[in-house]
Amino acid sequence: MAKARARHILVTTKEACEDLKTQIEGGADFAALAKEHSDCPSGKRGGDLGEFSQGQMVKEFDDIVFGGELGKTHGPVKTQFGYHLIEITSRTP
Repeated sequence: MAKARARHILVTTKEACEDLKTQIEGGADFAALAKEHSDCPSGKRGGDLGEFSQGQMVKEFDDIVFGGELGKTHGPVKTQFGYHLIEITSRTP
């Protein structure tokens, strides 16, 4: 079973998500922005979701985490919870 570690920032609007992505691409610290802006309780941990298996997250999130490029900031990704920026920190086949 494939496993991954990821961190994310959850916000309510696509615009806020795009703004945060621009800040990260400009050198801002992902974890610091997660602590300040994320609507998810994981924000307190810099957005760290820990390790999880494929199928544990909603499909849109899962598709990115198990198919996207490692170390890159992906998003905005829309789910039923809002808009996410996702960074995949590790993945095992």
